[in-house]
Amino acid sequence: MKPVSEILKRHDGTLWHVRPEDTVFDALKLLADYEVGALMVMERGQLVGVFSERDYTRKVALQGRNSKDTKVSDIMTRTVIVVSPQTRTRDCMALMREKRIRHLPVIDKGTVQGMISIRDLMDDIIADHESTIAQLESYINS
Repeated sequence: MKPVSEILKRHDGTLWHVRPEDTVFDALKLLADYEVGALMVMERGQLVGVFSERDYTRKVALQGRNSKDTKVSDIMTRTVIVVSPQTRTRDCMALMREKRIRHLPVIDKGTVQGMISIRDLMDDIIADHESTIAQLESYINS
């Protein structure tokens, strides 16, 4: 399995994020615009949390809060599990399964490099399997 840094190369250095003082409504618009399930919450260049669809459903919708009046900081996940660029994709999958999470920010020496999702990992695994199948078919047909 390859390191997470290989997956991040496909993201072109994009750091999709919101600020703690942004409204949940604005964060939801970004989730929809970027077609992602979570955003990093950044303050002065530092990761301070993660805002996800799960945070919204459990801490706004189900509690009767108003997304236009609620700040991201009020509902974001503050205890963030992170990985390094050298972390192997298999280890990320195991961590996501164990912690029941779908997104992992990637941090290198205190600097946020990006965030990977379960979708990124699944796409990578599928691509690897398709490559292996193509190689085996080529070998068999030779």
